[in-house]
Amino acid sequence: MTTANAWSSSAGGEPAAALSVARLSGARLSTALYDTLKARLLEGTYGAGEKIVVETIRQEFGVSKQPVMDALRRLSSDKLVEIIPQVGCQVASYSTQEVEDFFTLFGGFEGTIAGVAALRRTDQQLLELDLISARVDGLLDSDDPALRAHGYRIHNREFHAAIHKMAHSRIMAETSQRMWDLSDFLINTTGVVNPLSSALTERQHDHHRITDAVRARDEDAARTAMEQHIVGTISVIRSESAS
Repeated sequence: MTTANAWSSSAGGEPAAALSVARLSGARLSTALYDTLKARLLEGTYGAGEKIVVETIRQEFGVSKQPVMDALRRLSSDKLVEIIPQVGCQVASYSTQEVEDFFTLFGGFEGTIAGVAALRRTDQQLLELDLISARVDGLLDSDDPALRAHGYRIHNREFHAAIHKMAHSRIMAETSQRMWDLSDFLINTTGVVNPLSSALTERQHDHHRITDAVRARDEDAARTAMEQHIVGTISVIRSESAS
């Protein structure tokens, strides 16, 4: 595990201890701060439109203002925060239409990757996908909405990352990773508590359809199943928001 990732894992716990590790290893503070703040944004620690106070972050981690601003500029490039001149920084906020447009676009892109994965996957990669899917299955018996929501976010990323590996395309994987970050951010800043936890059974059913198509090397079925799965996020968000 890299220093940045170690800090990210402890983002909600002991930032001072993590900072010490970063200094000892010589890791750039701005990179470590970027990873930590990004993890918080993807987990929904901050709400859409919430102000991010530079001085508060600076004091929390015991660093100067410069690495905090460097981290926030990178997050702004990722479209996760907005830096407003003479005003400050706030968590990015997107309209309902923008969110739906994103998942429509995202669905088509991920569908393309799944189709390619179905043609290029190996048997060993299928075994790895099955193991990840089993972890999601394990969440279905949980009555803890927070555990279901967080566990699904983590294992869902693992599931789709495994599909990306099957495509054997660095360009596809790297482009998709940025889109997955925005996807997690949009889902977790909807204002819904424990998003997607109510739809876990349905989401996992989609995963099984995708896996079956990839296993059968059925390019069209894999593409369709994946696109429907991603675009289906829109209806889940609508339903949970209404509730």
